[in-house]
Amino acid sequence: MTTGHRITIERSDRPVRVAHAGQVLAESDRPLVLRETGCPDRYYIPAEDVRLDLLTPSGTRTYCPFKGTASYWSLPDAADLVWAYPEPEPGVAEIKDHLCFYEVDVL
Repeated sequence: MTTGHRITIERSDRPVRVAHAGQVLAESDRPLVLRETGCPDRYYIPAEDVRLDLLTPSGTRTYCPFKGTASYWSLPDAADLVWAYPEPEPGVAEIKDHLCFYEVDVL
């Protein structure tokens, strides 16, 4: 890791819900919260708790030297709303099979 850069991951004790335009896309009582230097806290939700049937895979890919290559999913009116790291770097292996959304309501 770069000097001063830190990532921690822990199981959240608070449930989360993700909705877009009034439609619930995910709801989980077992999210992970990823805290990364210089970034807002991000909730990673197990794939089983996400309405994947509502999402369309995107061709977008991004690379993070700390987490790996991210894949994205979209809604018809919201491009690249969701991302995941299918093969995360070893230091963040816990986020495998979890998806992350830009906007999450913590309940």
